[in-house]
Amino acid sequence: MLTQTIKTELTDIVGKERYLDKTAELACFSYDSFTEEAMPEAVIFPMTTREVSRVMEIASKYKIPVTGRGAGTSVCGAPIPVKHGIVLCFTKMNKIIEVNTPDRYIIVQPGVVNINVQKALIPLGFFYPPDPGSMTSSTIGGNIAQNAGGPRCLKYGVTMDYILGMEVVLASGKIVRFGSRNVKDVTGYKLASLFCGSEGTLGLVTEAILRVVPQPETQKTIMVIFDDLDNTAKAVSDIIGSGIIPAAMELMDNASMNAIEDAVGIGFPRDAEGALLIEIDGIKEACEKQTKQIIEKAKKNGAVSVQEAKSESEREKFWNARRSAYGAVARIAPDPISEDVTVPVSKVPEMIRRIIEITSRYGLKVSVVAHAGDGNMHPVIPIDRSNTDQRLKVEKAFAEIFKVAIALGGTLSGEHGIGLGKSKYLPLAMSKDSIEFMSVIKKAVDPDEILNPGKFV
Repeated sequence: MLTQTIKTELTDIVGKERYLDKTAELACFSYDSFTEEAMPEAVIFPMTTREVSRVMEIASKYKIPVTGRGAGTSVCGAPIPVKHGIVLCFTKMNKIIEVNTPDRYIIVQPGVVNINVQKALIPLGFFYPPDPGSMTSSTIGGNIAQNAGGPRCLKYGVTMDYILGMEVVLASGKIVRFGSRNVKDVTGYKLASLFCGSEGTLGLVTEAILRVVPQPETQKTIMVIFDDLDNTAKAVSDIIGSGIIPAAMELMDNASMNAIEDAVGIGFPRDAEGALLIEIDGIKEACEKQTKQIIEKAKKNGAVSVQEAKSESEREKFWNARRSAYGAVARIAPDPISEDVTVPVSKVPEMIRRIIEITSRYGLKVSVVAHAGDGNMHPVIPIDRSNTDQRLKVEKAFAEIFKVAIALGGTLSGEHGIGLGKSKYLPLAMSKDSIEFMSVIKKAVDPDEILNPGKFV
């Protein structure tokens, strides 16, 4: 319970205008895209690292739970304040501090939106590869907390691969820095990598040094249509297995394509069973060669049509279709539940078949979109969350899907994280000793367990 004394101490730090405690205001910070909700007792908007530090000193003194939050685009319940207390919302810490392309880095505050990092780099001929589907709204702090991926992570890697260093406020309020501005740095433990993907349970990132890379000379984008979903998945395995690594390889099944067609109408054939959106980038000559090889392999695996984007506007049309998949499925029912599991690429065909079989058995509709080149798939089930029976069926279906993914040599999450949604399934993917080791680390830096408590560790 936040007493008047505590409230006064907190407002002395940030002022009354950056301290919210009215019920209607707090409700906006009680949820993400997961099914559970929990109200904080206060929401605070810091603007400096020192303010974050001072808030944490007070939270530590009074043992108040603190949950970090960015734009709230998480789908696993990570920013839900299940133990109430304080939500520290970082959207006002949104400055790009330094752009240094000769040394290949950019320094940002956690509230900077991913797309704004991209916009700052484009005129300089560089880019920041991690590109989650929520890139137009999700923040870098949230991306770091969840170790976000995206379509380009097939070739370029996920958020953790681009963190050179960071500034973090610990539960005690102590400010620590990890890493440096150097692309090569093996000085001590790679602590920045430990905090990336920790979902705010170890510390609060207040500044990040991100590695950036030159924009590729050429991009080629291809939309391939199949009349058999197995052939779609087999084409993925064949292309990747041949040693070709596209920048992105996105799979959409029939349900996804029809939802997209209903929403944006780009010309998907209604009876097609699968589609692959493939992008190759790099040196022009290499792209030309790889494009021909990919088209040959797609046709060998039963592609019924292959369309290469002839202009930037056509390329954007293809990508807008893929990015609209989640919203398109939401037209079917008000509350689409999106999950992610990852399996070895060779197991993609079987995993897709099992997802469809499991959901059909529960009488549920499902659309499957996937970052297919790395085996990361997103089954999306449209439901009405007010229907308790539907919610129970979805939970049971996903429990089976998680078990199948693990049995196929996969894992629980490729990019969405664990949060609340998958915490009870963690023993499927990690040994008891591994889970206990995470707890040891957690207790070492947060002995009172005030940072994002009630989550996976």
